[in-house]
Amino acid sequence: MIHNVSGDILLSKADLIAHGVAPLDDFKSGLALALREKYPSMYKDFRHYCKTLSPKAGSAWLWAGVGEGGKTVKVAALLTQEAPQKEGEHPGKAHTEFVNRALHDLKKLIEKEKYTSVALPRVATGVGGLDWKDVQPLIARVLGDLKVPVFVYETFHKGQQATEPGLK
Repeated sequence: MIHNVSGDILLSKADLIAHGVAPLDDFKSGLALALREKYPSMYKDFRHYCKTLSPKAGSAWLWAGVGEGGKTVKVAALLTQEAPQKEGEHPGKAHTEFVNRALHDLKKLIEKEKYTSVALPRVATGVGGLDWKDVQPLIARVLGDLKVPVFVYETFHKGQQATEPGLK
């Protein structure tokens, strides 16, 4: 079940937060930058993963670490964009094909790991450059039949907790 919400995804109570990036992304802007600043070890682990396994766009990578108060934090990086041509350069643009495949990968992770809820932004519509009218139907089609709540953060409001039905 998909719920469109407004607020700060970093304040989400969802079991898993997903976001879109590119292979070898430097996490220099948007949600990726906020996650890099909040969980520096996640960024280091992601870069190591990319340099070691050379993942392709259209997949998902899962990270778990310790957040505030010792709470376990889980983040899925959806590889929705082309990798940069050279290390340190800007990543390429997102493609709906990559988004579709990454969402399918995310769905498998949610079911396999038995996550109880997931939060994601308007994936691939910021730096990725896609139009929300093209991405939103993909999210609905791929994740809409999940038995757990999926919170799509359609509007960002820094520091504002979203109302996430069913979560406390």
